[in-house]
Amino acid sequence: MAHPTPANGHAAPHANGSATERTPLLNGDNSVPQDEEQTVVVEEIRGSKLYLILGTCYVGVFLGAIDATIIATLSAPIASEFKSLSLLSWLATAYLIANAACQPISGRLTDIFGRGPGLVFSNVFFAAGNLVCGLARDEGSMIAGRVIAGIGGGGLMAISTFTASDLVPLRNRGVIQGVGNICYAGGAMLGGLVGGLINDRTEMGWRLAFLLQVPPVLVSACLVAYLVRIPPKISDKGYLARIDFVGVFSLITFLVLLLLGLNAGGNIVPWSHPLILATLPLSVVALLCFIFWESRHKQPVIPVRLLLDRTVGMACMTNFLCTMVNFSIMFFVPYYLQVNGNSATQAGLVLLFGPIGVSFSSVGAGLIMKRTGKYLALGMISVSLQVIATIILVTLDEHTPKWHLMLAHLLLGAGMGAMLTVTLLACLAAVDHSQQAVITSATYAFRSVGSTLGITVSSAVYQNVLLQQLWGRFGDLPGAADEIQRIRDDIGEVRHLPPGWRDGVIASYMEAFRSVWFLVMALAVAALVAVSLLRQHKLHSTMARTDEDGNDVEEAARE
Repeated sequence: MAHPTPANGHAAPHANGSATERTPLLNGDNSVPQDEEQTVVVEEIRGSKLYLILGTCYVGVFLGAIDATIIATLSAPIASEFKSLSLLSWLATAYLIANAACQPISGRLTDIFGRGPGLVFSNVFFAAGNLVCGLARDEGSMIAGRVIAGIGGGGLMAISTFTASDLVPLRNRGVIQGVGNICYAGGAMLGGLVGGLINDRTEMGWRLAFLLQVPPVLVSACLVAYLVRIPPKISDKGYLARIDFVGVFSLITFLVLLLLGLNAGGNIVPWSHPLILATLPLSVVALLCFIFWESRHKQPVIPVRLLLDRTVGMACMTNFLCTMVNFSIMFFVPYYLQVNGNSATQAGLVLLFGPIGVSFSSVGAGLIMKRTGKYLALGMISVSLQVIATIILVTLDEHTPKWHLMLAHLLLGAGMGAMLTVTLLACLAAVDHSQQAVITSATYAFRSVGSTLGITVSSAVYQNVLLQQLWGRFGDLPGAADEIQRIRDDIGEVRHLPPGWRDGVIASYMEAFRSVWFLVMALAVAALVAVSLLRQHKLHSTMARTDEDGNDVEEAARE
């Protein structure tokens, strides 16, 4: 049974006009116009039906995570077949940019059209993108397929989260989110391995890795079309009249320009290239336009005023900083291991400890919140685990045993898994039920920018320190310029160094890595400060956020 509620969904402000923790964040000021929509709160679903619905959604999450990482082992054979080394970077970049651009707008769009249609659309696009990739005959088709798959994959990730929030009360939401995080971590962990095995051991090679994803996704599309019956928001307006086209366009423009510039700079083209000099400034202009427009629109894609709330703002900032930390470490630890003589497979085994940590902590954090109804201390503990992981990294040198890195990744994964669950629930508890999807979209936007910016900033630090160290040690030697360039371009050059260079080169690498480790430690400490500024809100046990007698539950701002 579904119950329509006003879009604000909360009791009115106190008679004296003062705002309280129960006051809707967007409507505590009577000067803010009410929107013209009503949110339908569905009756809580339990048992096998709930598990079947969420399991169907999480199939898409699992395959989307596989698709994001499968390219790690398939890029080289794909680029070789099309005889285009420039394709290497675009295969990952095209997917990630499309993924990041789709996630933030999916909340508002599925508020209008419904979660079920949104999931069907995402599944179909994901399947179509992988089909295009599997059948591609030129590099243009391949990149187009990655863009289409990225659009679908972004929707699968985000809308599955919205669906869980629509069906599960906040008190139980953490456990469900933990299961979703396990699906994502499992897919991310297996992607590279599965891609490599299929490419190496099947006659169709890398094409089969994409084509095999199509049938289960289409089955998932059929199941969600039948099972997911969450009503969209009710309004007298037509669908198109409720879409904030200016907000959608400006947000997508901002994300595409920013991520394109950050991904291409230093990887595909030099930082001084016109592409970078155009995209990054224009992304800032698009962001300012988005903020200006959304702050005045009645039904925004992302209500930017919500970000001014301390809990919402700090939760998003924690996501941003922790994602910077996580992706920087994930990117540079394999480099560190290969400089020290480890193979790519050995590096991959070390990275496996991260998803193991995510799996345990995600569900563990959810169970703790279900039992206690508290998340503030848990959030601080989760980010503290990441700080400890970065401290271990700072101590690394060329002689450090691998178990130090395994422990660091276990702690990093445990902290990341719990942090994602805690900050999501903090955001959901801080806003009204009607704003759950759009504020979840905002957290995805912060994560997307954080992942790309983390790799970009850490790469700049690494390259600058490495260059400085190498020139300081070998700049006066004959042929130094060419040799230093080869060292910076190819880690494998460590095995072919001129006599007398090895110790100095290894020391230079260690200094460059240590600079990255200090950077991520500073970011982790900043994230700890941000998460400590969250407020404790009530984690309700019912979908309507009332007590057993149907009365509004008074929540404390700080408990």
